[in-house]
Amino acid sequence: MFDFSPQELNAIVLSLKIASIAILFALPFAIAFAWLLARKDFWGKHLLNGIIHLPLVLPPVVIGYLLLVLMAKKGAIGQYLWEWFNFSFSFSWRGAVLASMIMAFPLMVRSIRLAFEAIDPKLEQAARTLGASPIKVFFTLNLPLSLSGIIAGAVLGFARSLGEFGATITFVSNIPSETQTIPAALYTFIETPDGEFAAARLCLVAIVISLVALFCSEWLAQRQQRYK
Repeated sequence: MFDFSPQELNAIVLSLKIASIAILFALPFAIAFAWLLARKDFWGKHLLNGIIHLPLVLPPVVIGYLLLVLMAKKGAIGQYLWEWFNFSFSFSWRGAVLASMIMAFPLMVRSIRLAFEAIDPKLEQAARTLGASPIKVFFTLNLPLSLSGIIAGAVLGFARSLGEFGATITFVSNIPSETQTIPAALYTFIETPDGEFAAARLCLVAIVISLVALFCSEWLAQRQQRYK
């Protein structure tokens, strides 16, 4: 039952790799946009907030199609990446990372934004009164006080990246050892005769990883609440 085949192991390792890299690259942007939405008022704020959260309401296949149109070798942006840098996202694990980043980004921003909004603005005002620059206030006050929320957002984003299927398979297909993540491999085994045991094993792995991630997120949220 738990004798994983090379294809299953490759899918598990690739999923963990893609999810980890996606969160690593998405986290700085998520922190920046979360702080911007939590602390600044500007024209177009609601529009920006809506655009950030679009992946939550759009079908993942739509996101995958848009990525294909924009980032493929002949896409609006991808053609220049290919001509100038010989670099392409389409049909590679790098494209899977990009798709996972986009699908996980709204969850990360939302979690981190709530953490920033929970910080009393009077603390920031007091720090600035004492001569701290905005950058120093951000790194010595905002980030430490919102750390639990940032970690929780990263964990939620990681779990979402692991489960990404629609955008990924539309944008980078289902190539074994290259773009075949756990959901894609699970789909393949379901469509394959006598593949039910392999599908069950991957399903169990996905459940365990997701439960661990959700448990960590809940634990961090409760810790943040006690800290407040």
